[in-house]
Amino acid sequence: MLQEIPLSGRVAALVLLVSGLLLGTARAQTETVLFTFCEQEGICAEGAGPFAGVVLDQKGNLYGTTFHGGTGCNGSGCGVVFKLTPKGKETVLHTFCTQDNCADGEYPSAGPTLDQKGNLYGTTDQGGATSCNYGSGCGVVFKITPEGKETVLYSFCAQTNCPDGATPIAGLIFDQKGNLYGTTESGGSYGGGVVFKLTPRGKETVLYSFCAQANCTDGAGSVAGLIFDQKRNLYGTTEAGGARGAGVVFKLTPKGKETVLYSFCAQVNCTDGAQPAAGLVFDKNGNLYGTTVRGGPSNYGNCYPGGEDNCGVVFRLTRNGKETVLYSFCAQNNCTDGASPYAGVVFDQEGNLYGTTYNGGTSSGCESYGPYGCGVVFKLTPKGKETVLHTFCAQSNCTDGANPYAGLVFDQKGNLYGTTELGGSSSCDSPFGCGVVFKLTP
Repeated sequence: MLQEIPLSGRVAALVLLVSGLLLGTARAQTETVLFTFCEQEGICAEGAGPFAGVVLDQKGNLYGTTFHGGTGCNGSGCGVVFKLTPKGKETVLHTFCTQDNCADGEYPSAGPTLDQKGNLYGTTDQGGATSCNYGSGCGVVFKITPEGKETVLYSFCAQTNCPDGATPIAGLIFDQKGNLYGTTESGGSYGGGVVFKLTPRGKETVLYSFCAQANCTDGAGSVAGLIFDQKRNLYGTTEAGGARGAGVVFKLTPKGKETVLYSFCAQVNCTDGAQPAAGLVFDKNGNLYGTTVRGGPSNYGNCYPGGEDNCGVVFRLTRNGKETVLYSFCAQNNCTDGASPYAGVVFDQEGNLYGTTYNGGTSSGCESYGPYGCGVVFKLTPKGKETVLHTFCAQSNCTDGANPYAGLVFDQKGNLYGTTELGGSSSCDSPFGCGVVFKLTP
C-alpha cells in the first residue's frame, strides 16, 4: 500500500507561521494501542486499514470502520464496522459486501454516527443496488442496529447520470428531526458532487450540486462532512474548485443557497493553504477552524514524492470570510512537527486545538514507510504555538501505529482516541501493517 493516498479517487485504493512564535517542545504523553488490526497472518476478518476515526458511546465503547479487511468481497475484504470495548475487545458488527454485487455497500472511508438508541449510520464509497461507472456501485448510506443488523437507507446513482450524487466519502450528521445530511465527491447535475438530505425512511433530497458555476468557482469534490450553525445553515469544504481551483469553504442555507466563504490559494504560492480534505469546527465566537492538506510557505519542504507541494496548514476563518493561518506544517527540519493533515481538528475546553498529520514526525524507525515520516498527534494553542504530543512509529516495526488518516475524539477524562491506517502488526497482507486504534493520555 502506498504511503500517500491521493485526495481524489480513493475509490481505487481505495501561517505562514506568525512572526515571533516559537515551536512547542514535545511533552510527555502516554500512547496505548487498544487494538491492532489483522494480527493473524493472512486473516483480516476483524478489519484492516481504518481511514476513519472512532466515536464513543456513553459507556466508553468505541465504534469505527475499516476500509479493508473482513470476509466479504470473496474473501479479499471490503471493510467492516466494528465495536471496541474500553479494554480493547473487538466485535465486528457488519462485514461489507456480504450481499450479491455488494448491494450492502463496500469500502467505507468515513466513520459512523450514533443516534440516541445506539444505532450507527454511515456511508460507503462503493457498492449499492445500482451499478455505475465507479465500480460495483456508487456507494450507500447505511444503518446498523446495536445487534449488527444492517439496512441500506439509500444507494447512490439511483437516477440516470447520477444527479442524486455518487461516491460519498464523508460521514453524516443529524438534525433535530432525525434527518441525515452529507456530501458526495462526485455525481450531481454538474458532476462536482452534492450536498444531500436523507429522511429516516431513506428519501433523498439534493440540497446543492457543486460546479454549478463556470470553472466550478462554487467548489467541487467534497470529501468532508458538514456542521450546522444555530440557524441550521450548513458549512463544509471542497477539495477542488473555487476561484483558483484549490478548494473552498462554503455555507449553505436550509433552502440550498450556497455562499463561498473562502477560496484557497488566494495568496502567492498558496501560503494560505490548498485542498481542504476535512470538515470544520466552530469556536465559541462562531469562527471556523480547519486544515488543508497542501499549501503553506514554499520554503518549508516537499511533502510528496515527485511533487512541489507543501505540507498543509491549520486555519481560522471569521464569519466574514477573513482567513488567518494559525500554523504551517513542516516548519521544522525534516518536518518533525508533522506534515499533511488529512483530518480536521477538535477543541479542548481551554480553546486548544488537537489533530493529526499523515506524514512528518521523527523519521528514525520509519524508513520502510518512505522519507516522509509516519505522522504525529499535535496540539495547537489559540495563538498558534504547536506541540507534538506523539510521533508515530516510535516503537520498533511501528507497533504503535503509523500514518493517521483520521482525526481525534476526546472522552470525558480528556483522553484522546484515534486510528492509524498503517503500522501495528507486520503479519497482515500489507508490509507496512494494517493499522491500530490508539489512546493518548495527557
